[in-house]
Amino acid sequence: MAQSIALNAAQQEGEAIFSLRRLLPLPTILFMIIVTQVPLIVTLGYSLERWNLLRPERRRFLGLDNYPDVLSNPDFFTIIANTLIITVSVAVVTLVLGICLALLLNRDFAGKGIVRTMLITPFLIMPTVSAVLWKNVLFNPAFGLLAAVAALLGFPRPDMLQDYPMFSVIVVIVWQWTPFMMLILLAGLQSLAHDQIEACQIDGGGPLVLFRYIVLPHLQRYIELAVLMQILFILSVFGVIFVLTSGGPGIQTTNLSYGIYQEAFQRWDIGEASAMGIFAIILANIVVLVFVRVLRRGQAEGVAV
Repeated sequence: MAQSIALNAAQQEGEAIFSLRRLLPLPTILFMIIVTQVPLIVTLGYSLERWNLLRPERRRFLGLDNYPDVLSNPDFFTIIANTLIITVSVAVVTLVLGICLALLLNRDFAGKGIVRTMLITPFLIMPTVSAVLWKNVLFNPAFGLLAAVAALLGFPRPDMLQDYPMFSVIVVIVWQWTPFMMLILLAGLQSLAHDQIEACQIDGGGPLVLFRYIVLPHLQRYIELAVLMQILFILSVFGVIFVLTSGGPGIQTTNLSYGIYQEAFQRWDIGEASAMGIFAIILANIVVLVFVRVLRRGQAEGVAV
């Protein structure tokens, strides 16, 4: 009898603990819903209205009319193309540079701590500050460093922001986000067991074999995480474009984030700006899924080989 009572008490205590464990994540889940889903619902509601802030009294419900209006604008597809060019270029270049720098910092050499600090510094600088530095210290055609070097070598002074606006924007974003990729991949490299490396070297594997069959498969999960997080941030880049080019010349460097800003706070059309925001969310999901599938396919092919 006593054993049965003790068993029932233990069972009830276990159920209580299980119920408590299920309730503990509830505040976090509610917070995430409030922070992410409520603004999405509000944006979706705004996208169904005709609401211009210059004439707020004329606010009215339109249904889905804002979406065809956005799609019928020829500039919208140019903005989409600019967004994809910036995102793909930055993701690919930072991935390559991040792997190279992570492999470098994974070695022991004199001044390793100083080099690591210097390489991390660009990620710690605010985007607008980075853009101001690049715009005035490097890209300025009158007194910038690039112009001075070109003049010293006998070449004409280049106006990077006027002649190569997209390239200039990508360079600044790559400079800022390469340390982020490097840090995550460096953490992955430091978690790699030395036994696997030694076994590969004993079997006669060279640096390329070691990287392809040992290092790269081990870094797969870290690469997916870094690329996923980076894409989400790059798709919403605003400060760099605002300071460097203001989306110009024309709309050559206007991405979705800056286009939404122009629609909402320069043309004061909240309805179409919200519709563009919904398209931005759809585009972000598509780009992330494509990148993750490409990475996983590459990993599967590597394993098959």
